[in-house]
Formats: sequence, structure tokens, C-alpha cells
Amino acid sequence: MRYMGEAKYKRVIIKISGEALAGKNGHGFDHDYIDKVVNQLIEARKLGVQIGIVVGGGNFWRGRQGTEMERSQADHIGMLATVMNALALQDAIERKGVPTRVQTALTITRVAEPYILRRALAHLEKNRIVIFACGTGNPFFSTDTAAALRACEIKADVLLLAKNVDGIYDSDPKTNPNAKKYKEISYMDFIKSGLKAMDTTAVTMCMETNIPILAFGLDEKNAIVRAVKGENLGTWIR
Repeated sequence: MRYMGEAKYKRVIIKISGEALAGKNGHGFDHDYIDKVVNQLIEARKLGVQIGIVVGGGNFWRGRQGTEMERSQADHIGMLATVMNALALQDAIERKGVPTRVQTALTITRVAEPYILRRALAHLEKNRIVIFACGTGNPFFSTDTAAALRACEIKADVLLLAKNVDGIYDSDPKTNPNAKKYKEISYMDFIKSGLKAMDTTAVTMCMETNIPILAFGLDEKNAIVRAVKGENLGTWIR
């Protein structure tokens, strides 16, 4: 499928949750779903967009999994889960002929490049898709914060949050049928409201560098392509 039109943004960071890669399985990989996501990434790239991806690890590991495990140890396990997802995405993208690089915040040189900003920028300029794994490389920081950090570092035009809901609500729409969806909310109002859709550290970082955030549902038709074209969907934080 080809999508007509021009991209609004030159360079983006797309945060894709690990849960999204699991599709309806809830765990591991849903290869058919990943294939649909990859097709959209490739079409966005054809529009001339430089694409960086930050991937989560929730389809394999989330928090401390209800255990008494020490937090930093659990977070490092989560970082390794993001590497599995990054490699799976890389494989799916490259099987369609698109050059891709995985960079990790923890050094795992047998399977991926270490994160080096200048190298990442060079890859983007060569129109390679760059997948960033291991979060920030530090415990106690979410992959939302990692996405905001990479967006700041590569000077992305926008941070795209591809989520399993179609935007940001004032409460959980899965448990509250009367939850109100925001079309747009300011950085400060988001932080003051205590909304949980995104880590407040990430929102603060984007506020300080004036990078807008678009949260949208990955299940929406052609969502990634529509997002990079600046179409009306999801919720803006700006």
C-alpha cells in the first residue's frame, strides 16, 4: 500500500511499547502485527522522514513482575528485554530491504552498536532507521524518558508515542467508560494533572527543549504515516 502526501517532519523519534509488539498475544512477538507496523515505518521513510525508534520491553518484562527483586536489578532485566525487541524489529525491517541499525545504551557489541550520538546522526542522514535499545542505560528511568532524551539529543522535530490507546484521557478509558479524551494539553497541565499516560520526567524534558509530543493509537489505520504527515489524530502535549 502506498500513501500519498508529504511528511510534515524531517526527523522523528517514535516510541513503540513492547506490549504493542506482542499484539493480541499479550506476550512475546506477534509477527503479523509487527509486519504491519514495519510496513508503516517503511512508508514513512519513503516520505523522506528520518526515523529513530525507542522500543520498550513490556512484552517480556515489566517492572519487578510482582517480585521483591531489587529495583535496579529488575530495571536492567527490562533493558535487556528491549534489546530482544530491537533485534526483532531490525530483522523485520531489513527483510524488506531497508537498512537499519540497533544502538544500545548498555554495551553489547556482539549484537548491536553502542549508542554514540554522532554515529546515530550519521545513520539518520544516510536514511537508515535507527533503533535505540536499553532505555537510557540507567535504572529508575522509563523508556518514555529514554525516548524524550534521544529526541532531544538528535534534535527531533516531534516525539511520537505509539500507544495501545488512541490518545491521552483524564482517567483510564479501559476502566472508566466516561473518561474524557484530550485533543491537546499543555506540558504544565499534563504534569499538574498527574496523568499517567507518560512519565513526567519525559514531559519535562520535552518542555525544556520545546519538542511537541503526539500520543496516538498504534491500532488506528495507517497511524504512523498519518502522524508524520501531521494529520489530526491522538493527543498533543505541547
